[in-house]
Amino acid sequence: MKNLASNLFLIFGFLGFANAQDTFSIVAVDSGTGEVGSAGASCISADNLALFFPFDDPDFLGDLLPGIGAINTQASYLAGNQDNAAELLANGNTPQQVVNWLAANDLQGNPGVRQYGVAALIGGQPMAAGYTGANCFDYKNHVTGPNYAIQGNILLGQGILDSMEARFLAAEAAGKCLSERIMAAMQGAKVPGADTRCLSNGTSAMFAFIKVAKPGDDAADPMLRLFVAYNPVGIEPIDSLQALFDIAAPCQPSFTTEKKQDFQFSLSPNPTSGAFRLKFAGAIPAGLQLEVFDATGKRCLHLPNIELDQPVLVGKPGVYLVKLTAADGQIGWEKLVVNQ
Repeated sequence: MKNLASNLFLIFGFLGFANAQDTFSIVAVDSGTGEVGSAGASCISADNLALFFPFDDPDFLGDLLPGIGAINTQASYLAGNQDNAAELLANGNTPQQVVNWLAANDLQGNPGVRQYGVAALIGGQPMAAGYTGANCFDYKNHVTGPNYAIQGNILLGQGILDSMEARFLAAEAAGKCLSERIMAAMQGAKVPGADTRCLSNGTSAMFAFIKVAKPGDDAADPMLRLFVAYNPVGIEPIDSLQALFDIAAPCQPSFTTEKKQDFQFSLSPNPTSGAFRLKFAGAIPAGLQLEVFDATGKRCLHLPNIELDQPVLVGKPGVYLVKLTAADGQIGWEKLVVNQ
């Protein structure tokens, strides 16, 4: 967890840094898979991260509570406030209740310099809330949706937040997994000077991170955790983060082309609101059994004898893998997206 002593350095006036970290960030959850995630970036160099936070994990500004939610604590970061937020969320408080409590109970009595984003699954339903203190550095604001909160300070303007939100929603509409949606949101902020302190560096930021946990993960060892940091050399950290993300390929449905594919089929409609049917362009294998796996790899449906025109119902929103096995052992795979 965090080392409180290392978090007493609250003011980054030193070497021209304002008292803010994680200038733009996102937290989001997926009610279909139970995944929770966090990502962020700021114009703080690798050297200054090591100087001011030597005992912390480099992505300490984001807290993941696997199966529950995610919290980003930024602007004048204080570990005690973040710890309180995590405890409140773990005890069943909604994101809005969490940010309200933090604003009313700031450990230094100064909530105006804080910024929070909280997203959670409450009774299986996604919820999110944001908070931007009046004394955070301009431009400052946050935007929220049913399952995400995007926030920033020291920004070029509202366009950074709007672009992040648009990229997130476009990836969601395309049926991308939570990790891909969060990474897409980060790409929306890839503008020189998105954090205005980095304008002279020609980059959006100097460090960036992304992490996503599935239910049952250890919070300290989530299924995806990537981080990059630079000193001012003009390297775009979001590009570097994307390169690592592409190598990690964290979204299981993207591996369908690497699985054994003896025959091809499609699903219609796809995306669907729940029900779909099988479609074959060529010969139909005999004796088909159907299995559906969620994004954690858990089998959630098994039909030992499936007919071509038989409707199949997957009622819970999310991204799935559909596996068909023929009587002769041949196998085919396809991705299925179930919308809310």
